[in-house]
Amino acid sequence: MNKNSRGYRAWLPAERWTDKSRIEAWSPLLGRIAAGMELRPDETGGPGASALRELVGGIGTLTGLTPETSLQAGPPVVLLGSLAAARRALNEQAALPSAEEAYAVRVGRDGSDDSSGEGWYAVLRGGSECGLLQAVFAFLRLLGTATGGPSELEIVESPRNRLRMIDQWDNMDGSVERGYSGDSIFYRNNRILLESPRIADYARLLGSVGINAICINNVNVHREETKLITASLLPDVSRLTKIFADYGIKLFLSANYAAPIELGELETADPLDEDVRRWWSRKAEEIYAAVPDFGGFVVKADSENRPGPFTYGRDHADGANMLADALAPFGGLVLWRCFVYDCHQDWRDRSTDRARAAYDHFKPLDGRFRENVVLQIKNGPMDFQVREPVSPLLGAMPNTNQMMEFQIAQEYTGQQRDVCFLVPQWKTYLDFDTCLNGPGTTVKRIAAGEVHPFAHSGLAAVSNIGDDDNWTGHHLAQANLFGFGRLAWNPELSAESIAEEWSALTFGAGTKAAAFVEELLMASWPTYESYTAPLSVGWMVQPHYHYAVDVDGYEYSKWGTYHFADRDGVGVDRTIGTGTGYVGQYAPENQALYGSLDSCPDELLLFFHHVPYTHRLKSGKTVIQYIYDSRFEGASKVEAWLERWQELESGVDPERFSHVLRRLEMQAENARQWRDVVNTYFYRKSGIPDEQGRQIYA
Repeated sequence: MNKNSRGYRAWLPAERWTDKSRIEAWSPLLGRIAAGMELRPDETGGPGASALRELVGGIGTLTGLTPETSLQAGPPVVLLGSLAAARRALNEQAALPSAEEAYAVRVGRDGSDDSSGEGWYAVLRGGSECGLLQAVFAFLRLLGTATGGPSELEIVESPRNRLRMIDQWDNMDGSVERGYSGDSIFYRNNRILLESPRIADYARLLGSVGINAICINNVNVHREETKLITASLLPDVSRLTKIFADYGIKLFLSANYAAPIELGELETADPLDEDVRRWWSRKAEEIYAAVPDFGGFVVKADSENRPGPFTYGRDHADGANMLADALAPFGGLVLWRCFVYDCHQDWRDRSTDRARAAYDHFKPLDGRFRENVVLQIKNGPMDFQVREPVSPLLGAMPNTNQMMEFQIAQEYTGQQRDVCFLVPQWKTYLDFDTCLNGPGTTVKRIAAGEVHPFAHSGLAAVSNIGDDDNWTGHHLAQANLFGFGRLAWNPELSAESIAEEWSALTFGAGTKAAAFVEELLMASWPTYESYTAPLSVGWMVQPHYHYAVDVDGYEYSKWGTYHFADRDGVGVDRTIGTGTGYVGQYAPENQALYGSLDSCPDELLLFFHHVPYTHRLKSGKTVIQYIYDSRFEGASKVEAWLERWQELESGVDPERFSHVLRRLEMQAENARQWRDVVNTYFYRKSGIPDEQGRQIYA
């Protein structure tokens, strides 16, 4: 591990500016700092101390300056540059932001008397020390993306989503389920790696983009992870909690629903059994005595062979409420995942539809969950596919707290070998209008708790980091972690602005490399889709491995993931009249949109309809010709990226250049394989040749 490598530092300040005029232009603003915050006895802990440390360190890294710094007790404020002018500006401004995590940044210039020290100033304010930390990181982003000197501006922001959470799928043996970036930074050989500096550095990365919650173990809780809630490991969990608290992040654990049995203390986990309820109440007391700031539990129950209340003839509300009652006296939350479906489906049964499962299980339970239960709902009804519609469960339970779950780890979108910037995909979900409360009932408003009076709501995502030097396996995959944090804070941000910001912070503002990377990121999701998943057909991957192409890999499996391609056509009929009826789970406006061939968007056509290969899309192409064309176009785009990246060798450091080059070479080969296998498969099914006469392997 090289902590000074560009990949390790990610988007945080990592390299000295080389333009001396740029340093000179900023020097009047960055030479002096006066900070007010809570003074702790050791003066080292808490988000305020982190904010000051990050600001001084970031300025030093970028400019080589060591600001003259003063600290005193007071409200969470940092003043820079001309302190007299900054204090006047502070007095002129309204009161501090009222929301705890809110912040304001003002950069201005008082030109009344530059010779006496008046001039550029900045005021960074927070509604709390957590808000001040966000103000500092916003200011550092400003420094990292500016190509010239300072300019006058004012930013006032509050986070749109209350919960902005990362879910780790790390196991205590050191492995990471669906991890594509090395081993866990948290665990090795069934112990917590408290001595590792990477944990604090990861907290810095998450804090810098506004993440405020983390669950540090896999939702598939094995025997060793079950012990995280026992007396032997709670002291270590407490130490982890303090590390993340310094960056305003609350710590959660994935809980094993059958923990009373797994730990050998009871013979049942029935949520209505009084002994079980008392067991969890005592366990909550034990946890909070050791970890007072503990956030709560993430729970995967009755899903993919995990234990749950179904074993005892109970339902999800019974199971979630039992845990919620135990945590409620301490302010803890239960984040109950809705990824529940029959994973032993008979492929011969055309009436069962996995896409229906979450809605069918949970919708009837609306209003039965406790106030501290939050249903965690995947963005789509299936499982993080390249493209699928919005889950109809989002917003369909107005009396139950909900949050939306994404996957940053690219399980089905290239596994951090292929570039696939997922922010544009996430934007399609967040911007989707469910119409459940009339026009404008968008998913982002539901997740933010603006449509229904949710006590708790927000966004969560599965992490994509490991112990690789660059955190994410592929240098460019860091953009997805960065992008999720920025989007969770403000879902109104455009994908383009996030890509531009990350590229400038990572490859240098105004550089050719940053410009190309921004362009590549924005093209990457549609390009990956174009060679892998035509018109929302998913799952054409090698079973369990999920990277390489295998068109029929899941077609006759127990997992309920089909495309139903035959000699005449392809797609799944999910209409009300002739199909599984899944489309009926949406509001009437979206039922009409998706249920009709005339109005169904082409990009989701085969998710909702089984159509002939000769069916004409709105573009005028037939389905089969679209399949051929998009495969060839996707593979060609990746080859063009490879050529353009090679032209940038002199403008990118050797380590990152060679790494990205190898990954693009791998992606080009993967795209060619997908192109040839998918095209050949559908040519053999349909017998219809490519109109352009390109090579397809009959």
